[in-house]
Amino acid sequence: MTKVKEQIQNDPTRNDLEDRIDSERRHGSGQIGEDGHAHLGKNSSEEPHKPDEQRHGGDDFWLDWREEHHHYRSSENIHVGHTLTPKEMEAWRDFFRQTFGVWPEEHWIVGGRRFSPWHQGVDAFNPFVATLLSKGGGLLPLYVLHLIFQKPRYGNEIMELMSKRTNGQWVSNPGAIYPLLGQLEKEGFIEGKWEDPDKRTIRIYHITPAGQAEVHRIIMIVIPKLTETVQVLQEFINDLKPEKMNR
Repeated sequence: MTKVKEQIQNDPTRNDLEDRIDSERRHGSGQIGEDGHAHLGKNSSEEPHKPDEQRHGGDDFWLDWREEHHHYRSSENIHVGHTLTPKEMEAWRDFFRQTFGVWPEEHWIVGGRRFSPWHQGVDAFNPFVATLLSKGGGLLPLYVLHLIFQKPRYGNEIMELMSKRTNGQWVSNPGAIYPLLGQLEKEGFIEGKWEDPDKRTIRIYHITPAGQAEVHRIIMIVIPKLTETVQVLQEFINDLKPEKMNR
């Protein structure tokens, strides 16, 4: 077992991939490729792993993984919850390697930065949903403004709602939400008020008349394009279905 794999197993806080890259550079293990991606879980003495075609012969990787995960949890008596344990994350990484022959961070597509939660074994993460909600994408500001349009809300509540709306496939963080709330307040679309002016611990955001008008204007632009996006994605899905690939 490689040094980084041991770190992932023993690290309950699951540090970001970038922290592990820095550690690898300091201690001289692992590799940083010319593409700038971390090649973790690999050393010069490790033989390339061949994909296990018979173990994963289905057309749905995630269905196969859920079945494997169910047996793994039962045999290991692992706590079932939204937050994966280090053992569960490592099990997903092993399952990926059994299927593709390489660790997630070594894969020619999945090794990219947008897939970095998979490098750590966070199987619920959906990189395609995350791309839609990425900074500068437009959808996240609109949806946050829409949530406040529905009723006054505070930052943590918005983050919890975003996780619920995406079924846990994208988890927002304070570094994304609070600067966005500050921007919306600066634009005059929302107004923040402290629940307790003395304690100043919870800031409730209210929609303004300008914000109400902006929600309606942005929706007129975004909804038709989102609808077109869904149609394009459906075309891609239809083309990539296994039955068409096997013709």
